Amino acid sequence: MRIKVCIRLTCLLCCLFTLLVGLVKTTAAADQKTVRLSYVEWSETVAATHMVKTVIQEKLGRDCEIVPMTADRMWEAVASGKVDGMVAGWLPTTHGHYYEQYKDRVLDLGPNLVGTQIGLVVPDITVGRQTAASGKRNAPYITAESIADLPRYAGKFNGRIIGIDPEAGIMKKTREAMQAYGLADYELIRGSEVSMTAELSDAIRKQRWIVVTGWIPHWMFARWKLKFLDDPKNVFGSKEEIHTIVRKGLEDDMPDVYRLLDNFSWSPEDLGQLMIWIKEDHGMYPGEKAMRYMRFHEEQIESWLP
Repeated sequence: MRIKVCIRLTCLLCCLFTLLVGLVKTTAAADQKTVRLSYVEWSETVAATHMVKTVIQEKLGRDCEIVPMTADRMWEAVASGKVDGMVAGWLPTTHGHYYEQYKDRVLDLGPNLVGTQIGLVVPDITVGRQTAASGKRNAPYITAESIADLPRYAGKFNGRIIGIDPEAGIMKKTREAMQAYGLADYELIRGSEVSMTAELSDAIRKQRWIVVTGWIPHWMFARWKLKFLDDPKNVFGSKEEIHTIVRKGLEDDMPDVYRLLDNFSWSPEDLGQLMIWIKEDHGMYPGEKAMRYMRFHEEQIESWLP
């Protein structure tokens, strides 16, 4: 009889313990704030933001919401505390004017990727076949080498520079370049990254002259042979970095998230790999591709953790 009572009591205690553990976990999860990150829908930013979101959810056990915005609203959202941070601050040139506007209301955790570049880009693709007899390389079908060449080629380029969303820092710099190089015969076409790359693809297929706003890292440089036009007046600046920017107070509110974002850093090759995987699925399921990256780069992911 005593044995039966002991068994029943043990089972009851086990059930109570299980319920208590579940309650503690539920309460802890409820106490954890959801992390909110902003981003711009550019290929490199989509990839990096989904990478960080995946690590936050899988390794820190926090919910994470990512919110697409234009570049100006992305910076304002961090400065106002509407979101906790972003991993898409192109400095010192592309987003330099946003940084000057909000630098007293945000924290710059430094670069998460170095070696970026922005400017005007054209196809660097040759036409015809190289003949063994001559040993000469065929010239690219677009012969412009510098932004300074654009005025005399306005007819060939149909007087158009194909851009992206108007609030992007690269669009501001392109407008400055158009003034600096006297490109009065050109129109800067507003659009999106998707529309820009679609028009670039069509122009390359038809061997049509085209100049677009471009940047590295971007999957289009892996897809086609492209080149930046020389910028002798240095309007677009030299090499840039992508910085992690967070709201003030994040370290106190979410120290684990703060340390993860502070540690987050990778190479253009790492980012390029994830961008290519995402592009292969036509931009679908970037979160799944980030999970795939995690499986292949366990040591790197561990180095980001608090």
